Amino acid sequence: MATKPGLLTDWPWKHLGSFKYMILAPWAMQSIYSIAKNKNGEKEIDYINLLVIPFMVSRILHNQIWISISRHRTAKGNNRILDRTIEFEQVDRESNWDDNILLSGFLLYFVNSTLKSASFFPIWRNDGIIITMLIHAGPVEYLYYWLHRGLHHHFLYTRYHSHHHSSIVTEPITSVIHPFAEHLSYFALFAIPMFTTILTGTASIISLFGYITYIDLMNNMGHCNFELVPKWIFSIFPPLKYLMYTPSFHSLHHTQFRTNYSLFMPFYDYVHGTMDKSTDALYETSLERKEDSPDVVHITHLTTPDSIFHLQVGFASFASKPQKSKWYMWPLTFWSVTFNYIYGKTFIVERNLFEKLKLQSWAIPRYSIQYSLKWQGKAINGLIEEAILEADVRGAKVISLGLLNQSEELNRRGQLFVEKHPKMKTKIVDGSSLAVAVVLNSIPKGTTEILFRGSLSKIAFAIVSALCQQGIKVATFYENEKLKLSAMPHASKVVTSENYTQMIWIVGDGFTEDEQKKAPKGTLFIPFSQFPPKKARNDVVYRHTPSLIAPPSLKNLNSCENWLPRRAMSAWRVAGILHALEGWNVHECGDDIFEFKKIWEAALKHGFHPIN
Repeated sequence: MATKPGLLTDWPWKHLGSFKYMILAPWAMQSIYSIAKNKNGEKEIDYINLLVIPFMVSRILHNQIWISISRHRTAKGNNRILDRTIEFEQVDRESNWDDNILLSGFLLYFVNSTLKSASFFPIWRNDGIIITMLIHAGPVEYLYYWLHRGLHHHFLYTRYHSHHHSSIVTEPITSVIHPFAEHLSYFALFAIPMFTTILTGTASIISLFGYITYIDLMNNMGHCNFELVPKWIFSIFPPLKYLMYTPSFHSLHHTQFRTNYSLFMPFYDYVHGTMDKSTDALYETSLERKEDSPDVVHITHLTTPDSIFHLQVGFASFASKPQKSKWYMWPLTFWSVTFNYIYGKTFIVERNLFEKLKLQSWAIPRYSIQYSLKWQGKAINGLIEEAILEADVRGAKVISLGLLNQSEELNRRGQLFVEKHPKMKTKIVDGSSLAVAVVLNSIPKGTTEILFRGSLSKIAFAIVSALCQQGIKVATFYENEKLKLSAMPHASKVVTSENYTQMIWIVGDGFTEDEQKKAPKGTLFIPFSQFPPKKARNDVVYRHTPSLIAPPSLKNLNSCENWLPRRAMSAWRVAGILHALEGWNVHECGDDIFEFKKIWEAALKHGFHPIN
């Protein structure tokens, strides 16, 4: 929102929410009806009218590709322009980036239905394309330059343009984040070449849709936070520096505010003396910048088939909320799964900064269900091993294994890699100690008895042992669980439950819906597993899987980690960060478990705190 929002700041369909595209329904239905009515081909088909919706879809996909590429490249670090970070506030502010596409669709339909000369275009006309190019390079670029300078006047800046400049670090979608009134001025400007060709009878489908695609392309490219225009292009044709801007050129406009006003052609900044003096230097240094060397790497994996869209490199609006499957994503999900199966390689999904540490999260391109298939085990372990060795080569101090990457059956919680590579400098941390600490500190004070149910892992044994030493009675669902747990030292308080009346339940993998139904109303379920139990009731309380809220000083945290709320990080991920911060030069994997009291104190010291 602008500093002092002016008239026509909000989009007219804001109150419609997700149903805003319904405003195009009458025109879309009319277009379909006209095709159905013209079965015998008696009338000429107006392809402009027919192609509006497909063209809008193509623009959305085009923009999304730029978003994903930009976020991935920025996370890697090579050619990155600014080191500043993006937070949830910016993601929320830029979540309506498709309003620009909706407005263009509305205007295309409106002009097509009201202006006779704006229909039945040929596919291609050379004269119309040339006219479009010349008018854009001349009047459009020049008028935009002065409009942009005018928008930086205090009166207009505080009421409109400051909304766009709230994003210091830009992403491709930042290019279209403006108040409604400002968008109207841009549309009026970009309509000049289009209306000129329409009124002179030289318009074509290519000149119209091609011009809009060109604007999208240049807008997306110019707002990336990494430099991608190679040096050799300007070496071959030096005058090109006056005709085409670069991401670093426009990045300076967002940091300096009073320079580099041009749209896509810096020529007018050179003419009017508003070219930033550091433009060439920033371009050079950005091109020379190498990939980041992380201090801590968290290795996670895809969970459900549509989980890739909930990553930071996926759909920003999805990633900014706790993961929840959406049925309407299945067409894209099918293609992403197919591509992942053919070309799946470990990829970086997120970078963060905390104190002096550079943090990265990498994803193994495999889904949760694949980890349960024995014949997939060797291939998955190979991918995890490659990621560990790459992180070691790049100088990572600690690697934390997330979700099923630390499976006991798969690699003995990472111990397999330690034994296989004894000279590896990087330490592997499975985070069990912090998971135990989070669970123990989630139990309400004064609790005297809990019920335990879940797969018996080293975390389970550590939790039960600690509870028994605190004098808390531990009841189990089944006799076999009781026998295994009571075999531990200090486990004399483990018994088999007879009536399930306990109000605090510690639950893990294998906790079924039928077992949930036996809990009394108001029971508190505290999971110790990586994955949350499936919620079967509304009259009980489900806590989050072991996790902590990150301190404000942990930067670039603009996506949710799987099903966790905003700024929450799993205990397994936080543990790796704490090991690096504290300089604990030890592995925590296999059967070993770190001192959970010590790591809990370290978490609190560095600003992490419980969710509940």
